[in-house]
Amino acid sequence: MATKSVKLRLKKGDTVKIIAGNDKGKTGVVQQVLTSESRVIVEGVRVVTKHIKPSATNPQGGIEKVEAPIHVSNVMLIDPAKGEPTKVGRKLDANGKLVRFSKKTGEIIQ
Repeated sequence: MATKSVKLRLKKGDTVKIIAGNDKGKTGVVQQVLTSESRVIVEGVRVVTKHIKPSATNPQGGIEKVEAPIHVSNVMLIDPAKGEPTKVGRKLDANGKLVRFSKKTGEIIQ
């Protein structure tokens, strides 16, 4: 099955707020962006229990808490200038490079 390539407006290290789901209202930093699945892994959000089978590297096995991916439609970028959630736009800067900007304040997001 062919997957549609989508340009995501989030990057690793961005601070986001969860706007839907069980963790609604929480904030965290994006640890990983899964572009093929349109999902992100956010630190401290959607923590699930994973059972680890004993192996050579981990002979004891056990239970581990890990963050599960969350769909990008359920998160919103927090504007670094104001600290509030904002939509993200993309535009060309003076050098002809495509940059992200806050639709709320109009400031460029690094």
